[in-house]
Amino acid sequence: MKIHCGLLRIVSGLLTGLAIAAMSGSQTEPEARLRIAKTYGFQSWDQVEQLRFTFNVQRGKDHLARSWVWETKADRVSFAGVDKQGNPVKLTYLRSEMGTQPAEQMKWIDADFINDQYWLLFPFHVAWDQAAMVEDTGIHKLPISPGSARRIVVAYPPSGGYTPGDIYELFVGGDGRIVQWTYRRGGAAKPTLVATWEEYRHLGPLMVSLNHRGTERNFRVWFTDVAVKLAGVDGWIAAK
Repeated sequence: MKIHCGLLRIVSGLLTGLAIAAMSGSQTEPEARLRIAKTYGFQSWDQVEQLRFTFNVQRGKDHLARSWVWETKADRVSFAGVDKQGNPVKLTYLRSEMGTQPAEQMKWIDADFINDQYWLLFPFHVAWDQAAMVEDTGIHKLPISPGSARRIVVAYPPSGGYTPGDIYELFVGGDGRIVQWTYRRGGAAKPTLVATWEEYRHLGPLMVSLNHRGTERNFRVWFTDVAVKLAGVDGWIAAK
């Protein structure tokens, strides 16, 4: 199935590098950084050996789905989906070998992987991505009214990653969970996208949000078939 260019631009716009070199002195609120990550089970991430999920995005009548298995220790990724022409694609690759695999197909598949797991695991990236500045700006009105929440701003440096300079504004409730976020691609003054964080589920020792509704009409990102394999545990553990 072919997806309209507008949808692909929105999806591919939500990209930042998975491994960004650390910059000394860039943290403004290390406590906020860890507080968010720990709410989602960051302290148990080392138990995760594999992560499986299907990323779904809909805008208008167009629906796109991509399925992934991430072997976290080896950083090996398996993908099942379609290419830009709508043809079925299945492949497995090591992210460490991306520098020796310059094929265009590999580039856009890895970019999609980064995008999709950022939607699922962004609270962990707040702790992982030490180059990003994290600032607790206090209580603000929610971008999707009504209500208010604590706003945590995560700003990426102007170089590195797929879209350098990205800024995320996380609106965090009293329970420490993200309720909404605003994304500004490349640090744009106006939001590129605003969405909710809903349908929280336990994923083994982790916590994930499986549904995100945008302010654009009929725009939604959601996850299906989400499961983990943990060290010392047989079989997959599904989100529930």
